[in-house]
Amino acid sequence: MSIYKPPNKPNYHYDFQVKGHRFFGTTATPNRREAERIEKEKKEEARREIDKAKAEAAGPLTLDIAAGKYWEEVGQHHSAAKTTFTNLRRLVEYFGKAKRLDEITAADVAALIAKRRGETVRGRKTIRDPRDPKKRTRAPLVSPATVNRSTIEPLQKLFNRAKLVWGARFRAEPDWKRLALKEPQERVREIRATEETALDEAIRADYRPIVAFARASGLRMAECLLRKSQVHILDGIIETIGKGGRPIRKPITSEMRAILVDAMQNPTEFVFTYRAARAKKGKDGWARGDHLPITPSGLKTQWRRAKQKKGASLPADLRFHDLRHDFATTLLRETGNLKLVQRALGHAKIETTTRYAHVLDEEVVAGMEAAARARMKKRARAKARNKSA
Repeated sequence: MSIYKPPNKPNYHYDFQVKGHRFFGTTATPNRREAERIEKEKKEEARREIDKAKAEAAGPLTLDIAAGKYWEEVGQHHSAAKTTFTNLRRLVEYFGKAKRLDEITAADVAALIAKRRGETVRGRKTIRDPRDPKKRTRAPLVSPATVNRSTIEPLQKLFNRAKLVWGARFRAEPDWKRLALKEPQERVREIRATEETALDEAIRADYRPIVAFARASGLRMAECLLRKSQVHILDGIIETIGKGGRPIRKPITSEMRAILVDAMQNPTEFVFTYRAARAKKGKDGWARGDHLPITPSGLKTQWRRAKQKKGASLPADLRFHDLRHDFATTLLRETGNLKLVQRALGHAKIETTTRYAHVLDEEVVAGMEAAARARMKKRARAKARNKSA
């Protein structure tokens, strides 16, 4: 049976395929036998929905079928596929698998956004205070950016896929830009020398290589989670998938090569791994000390723990993404070439890269000062000529 209990969830969920389409959601019951019965009913309903969709040819799709098709065709190939799967499952569970895409209104989306805005980070009501382990504080709410990325964007992608690839037609479509929450302008922050030293000391030893690689390459977190097949040491190129599903070809520098060659000595298919602190029994288990692939959630946890480590002296606002900002600002300061930085970061538009232009302020000031001195010399020469005349 394809039912399972997600971590920290009381009810069983189902996840199965019918005629090439994937279906997933909750059975809304903690009883396994009842969950198996519900899953069987879901499969029958899925077969009927697929047959109905075929009969209607290019007619509207149900959300469950659309999410399954999108996952099979696009989502599973994303660099952050696990996040894509979670976002699709959230949509199906909220609207219901039988909800048709053409029935989803702006009011429906606004209600989903309101619900998501009231949820806390990691789904917990309270979190342990790092300054006092016995004290607990209220968990922060998810940010506007997270709300947009986890609700509006995946739903909009379903609509776009349905229109452009599956031939669906919509009489009315929600105004995605109007519904999106306003996000604060992303800051640009460099890593100070003292912070770099403190981070090296605080981060767990088996996570240090991927942190060093992120800073040396400027790749995003998800783009750093490489398989060995994506790294071509002899050709000096890394091939991976970036933001928005865009392919990335990243040149390998001597600094990156040293990190990669050392990290790839592990016996797995992944470049960066950590050592299991304890064994896990079962068919898919592992022994203590085995190499396991580093995941986004695991990396975020280790980053958070490093900042909370006693005596670490790391600021609370230090983010993993700041490693990318540090790479960009350093590169621009050394080269003065904004177009080169755009290519190194893989930005589709130069406007995105201009956030780092402040780095050139010192050069602008130096140029203005040089121009001022030139004007002063010109005026002095003119005065000298007038006196001699």
